[in-house]
Amino acid sequence: MAPTGETDLTKILKTLRPVLNNGEFVFCVVNNFAALKPEDIIMSFREEEGNTIIIKKKLADRLHLPYSFVASWITLSVHSSLAAVGSTAAFSNALAEKGISCNVVAAFYHDHIFVDKKDTDKAMAALAGLSE
Repeated sequence: MAPTGETDLTKILKTLRPVLNNGEFVFCVVNNFAALKPEDIIMSFREEEGNTIIIKKKLADRLHLPYSFVASWITLSVHSSLAAVGSTAAFSNALAEKGISCNVVAAFYHDHIFVDKKDTDKAMAALAGLSE
């Protein structure tokens, strides 16, 4: 089966086009999804310890869900293949060089990066720099 999306690292980096999504986002652990609507969940991943979800901070506050990290959500607009080699390393290294922690979610069409809210502008600049 041929990969869907771009696999050439040079092309991926030249066309990253980071887009900042509006809002503040948090990672929470839940064991019961009853209070949540599927459209409210940005991402969900089941781990042995519980279900990690990414949701808007406002919703977590309203539901009294604990969190410890308030993030900005940056989407890389390039349609990179899940089989692409080196793209995650390239953008995470660019962010690390600026002292920025990143949490990465690779979805079918795009990579999504969650960075500390205070680092948003620096992260956007670092990612845009990869395209130059």
